[in-house]
Formats: sequence, C-alpha cells, structure tokens
Amino acid sequence: MDIKVPSLVGSTPDKIARQAVKILLANKGINTQLFDVSDTTVIADYYVISTGRSTTHIKSLSDELIDKLSSAGISPSHVEGRGGGEWILIDFDNVIVHIFGKEAREFYTLERLLGNHTDIADIEEELDREMSASE
Repeated sequence: MDIKVPSLVGSTPDKIARQAVKILLANKGINTQLFDVSDTTVIADYYVISTGRSTTHIKSLSDELIDKLSSAGISPSHVEGRGGGEWILIDFDNVIVHIFGKEAREFYTLERLLGNHTDIADIEEELDREMSASE
C-alpha cells in the first residue's frame, strides 16, 4: 500500500516512530510494536519491532521504510543486516527499527528486554482511514 508521508523535518521522535509503524503496517509487517524507551536508555527514544514473512518481505519492508522516511526528510544514520535478511536494524537516531524473520524474533525476544509496548490502535485506525480515503 502506498501511503503519503508528510515532511518530518524537525519532527519529534514520537511522530517519526509513529510514521515508521504506519509504514510497516501498510506494507503488511506482522506483529508491529512500538516501545517508548526514553526513560530507560540514552541510545534512542523509541524502538519499533516488526516481523516479515520471508527474507524478501523483510528486505522490502526495510526498503520501503527507508525510502518513505528519507523522502520525508529523515534518513537513517546506520543500517545493519540488509545482506542477510533475517534481521535488519535501521537506526534513525532517536528511533531504532528492528525488522525480523519469525525465527529470529522468537530467538532474540527483544520485547522481553524492552518492557511494555505502546498501544498502536490509534495508528492502525489512522492508517485505515487513509487507506479508505485513497480507494
């Protein structure tokens, strides 16, 4: 699904993280979760975790995320794992995105380390409205 991403230049980490979630959901990322880690680490303010169905889907999710956010003015400072395909990490400075294959996600269980995830129901509803409007 091709969603429109507004300019994110000067945006808060929260807005960037929410847009990353929306892009992953629109591209069929599985079990996408958002974690506010601003009170627990200085590495980032938000972690986003999603799962792809295959190595091709994982790469496609990462490519789409990088393309959409870069077009909106937010380019990654670092990307790891694009050659392998079972785990891609995309570092947008205050927002770190992990896109896993099913087995890798179950093995590493980052959710256990990050604690409770943020409810994304409002992001899903916003995406649904955007998708309905574009039909």
